[in-house]
Amino acid sequence: MIFNFQFSIIFCTFALDFEKYTTSTMNISDFWSRLRISKWGKYVLALVLFLVVYIFIGDQSMIRFVQRGREIRRMEEQRDFYNRETERTQREIQSLQHPDSLERYAREHYFMHMPEEDIYLVEEE
Repeated sequence: MIFNFQFSIIFCTFALDFEKYTTSTMNISDFWSRLRISKWGKYVLALVLFLVVYIFIGDQSMIRFVQRGREIRRMEEQRDFYNRETERTQREIQSLQHPDSLERYAREHYFMHMPEEDIYLVEEE
């Protein structure tokens, strides 16, 4: 909390100084020299700014990259599932080409029977 408050104060003073410095004619080197940040601090500030943009901002950010990777894996799993189901259905269609297997399938799945037959359903627990 204290860090956030201090950061907001520093950012506000930076914004006010930036506005003041940009109204007069100044080049980038004068701006950096007036910021009162050490030489290495400038590099760290630029690096932090780059990392924030790279990780959080834009369509090519790392967060979007991870989200897309998860979505691709999910879609690949769905594709594999549907391929397996298609193969299973194709095997089932091939097995139903014979009339005896077609009759067995109708009896098992749709409880069909001949007119003189009785059907008893037994539920397993």
